[in-house]
Amino acid sequence: MGEQQVSKPILVKTPDEIIIMGEANQIVAEVLCLVKKCVEPGISTFELDQMAEKLCRKRNSIPAFKGYHGFPGSLCVSINEEVVHGIPSRKRKLKKGDILSVDFGVCYKGFFGDSAVTIPVGKIKNETHKLLIATQESLDRAIEQVQIGNRISDISRAVQEYVEPKGYSVVRQFVGHGIGNSLHEGPEIPNYVQDGQSPRLIEGMVIAIEPMINLGTHKVTVLRDGWTVITADRKPSAHFEHSIAVTADGPIVLSSRDNF
Repeated sequence: MGEQQVSKPILVKTPDEIIIMGEANQIVAEVLCLVKKCVEPGISTFELDQMAEKLCRKRNSIPAFKGYHGFPGSLCVSINEEVVHGIPSRKRKLKKGDILSVDFGVCYKGFFGDSAVTIPVGKIKNETHKLLIATQESLDRAIEQVQIGNRISDISRAVQEYVEPKGYSVVRQFVGHGIGNSLHEGPEIPNYVQDGQSPRLIEGMVIAIEPMINLGTHKVTVLRDGWTVITADRKPSAHFEHSIAVTADGPIVLSSRDNF
């Protein structure tokens, strides 16, 4: 779940805590894979939300977003020009050609998992397909920078320098974040390079990197529901996210979906 920029303390995890966070994030991964399999024209975002919550609770975990600052759903489901934090609804039914950004988190044994994926609904426009690929690839490049001694700005630069030459823009109002006993911990993980020196990565940090990349302008606005963020020019936006542990052996993608 994307965070507005607010400075919070950076907390380092023990190896045992990272194991638990891996278990939490694998529940997230399983749920996202279930949702992806069920995405088809005609299904409502509410139905997807109910599936996600049912599987989450079956795995003895709690949906992290439900009730968070009053958010009403378990999933954040954002369609087309919706960037993040879309609210599940019985009235919102997917149509062929849509893209659906699905963001999901759990709390398991006192630790949080968080991940997101953007899913095409049937055949989509070629320019939108390319946006999804570029956003996913920018996340992959960002993860490569998760090395002890690197700075947060190395992650930010990897995203920005990959997508902007392709003509896309990086959302600035919402950023990635540290994660652990809380859904949102320090440090902030912007997807663009900010002025000043950013924190260094140290062993035991766990961070959620989540590029939010727009086909048009980087500017966004929040709808009257107080949650749903849309692009100012109403052009499509893509969102991918993984929770990653910083280790001596390099990045460990805790929310990898390779097992499902």
